[in-house]
Amino acid sequence: MFADLLRRLTAPEPDRLPEPDARLALAALMVRVARSDGDYDPAEIARIDRILTKRYGLGPEATANLRAQAEALEQEAPDTVRFTRAIKGAVDLEERSAVIEALWSVVLVDGERDAQEDSLLRLLANLLGINDRDSNIARKRAEEAIHPRNSQA
Repeated sequence: MFADLLRRLTAPEPDRLPEPDARLALAALMVRVARSDGDYDPAEIARIDRILTKRYGLGPEATANLRAQAEALEQEAPDTVRFTRAIKGAVDLEERSAVIEALWSVVLVDGERDAQEDSLLRLLANLLGINDRDSNIARKRAEEAIHPRNSQA
């Protein structure tokens, strides 16, 4: 079902993806991150749905459909390094920066941060062309969005 998209993503010089394909590839990367610790938690699924809804202005049914497609694509996609490098070549830098924040949001939503997930996010940021400083800034924004600090004294 996703053979054409995967073929285009893994081409030696991938073209920029049209919006629907870029949306699906980025959603699949969020699913891959959520599944990386072996526990595809309901909180992570809900976070992915919130990100997709907000980012793309989708209704509940369209969001659930996109996530279901992303889950299927993630299973068929090549190894994480090739898949992420392919996304880098097919998606603009600004979009990739926003994706790192979304990925941190998925990792952090369950309230547990482990070394495996930290390592994966460092790898993904690097593969997407995002430096450690910008990834750290994205992580802090994601933490603040999940757990806003009480600004009242």
